[in-house]
Amino acid sequence: MSSYRIASRYAKSLIDLATEQGKLDKVVEDMTYFIEVSKLRDVELLLKSPIITSDRKGKVLDAIFGGKVDQLTNAFLHIILKKGRESYLRDIADEVISQYRVIKGISIVHIVSAETLAPEALEAIKQKLIASKLTHTNIEFRTSVDKDLIGGFVISFEDKLYDASVRHQLNVLRKEFSTKDYQVAL
Repeated sequence: MSSYRIASRYAKSLIDLATEQGKLDKVVEDMTYFIEVSKLRDVELLLKSPIITSDRKGKVLDAIFGGKVDQLTNAFLHIILKKGRESYLRDIADEVISQYRVIKGISIVHIVSAETLAPEALEAIKQKLIASKLTHTNIEFRTSVDKDLIGGFVISFEDKLYDASVRHQLNVLRKEFSTKDYQVAL
């Protein structure tokens, strides 16, 4: 079975149970915390190690997450350990967050700009995206700055890309000039 299918099934089970118990937001917060912790090399190696027993891994996870995550999240982590699926925990946590965004109607929009965008500019972009009906009404921005754009910005979300950068416009002009013969009038 593919890692995506495994992650998707476990994530759906956790989301269904958390929704039933009214703990969905807390569990998603816990999974976000788990993702941050699992980025540490030692934790990543621990979860993927075939040599370390699941009991030992459970004790380490208890030491890391004990009292910091909800009981449901803790119990879920231990179930995954007992099933021998701990190497998929990071994928499962990512999928929980992905499915949560679908449930809550949240779109992730990446914006790369030549300069840091003002909150008013972000709000204007948000309103344009909502009006276009290409995104959900709840939008989370992921912004970054790339001076090489010269000016403007690049927006990407789902499988769409909108490049309104000066660099892109210059490249379009460069291609146009290189493919056509122009005569200079004197």
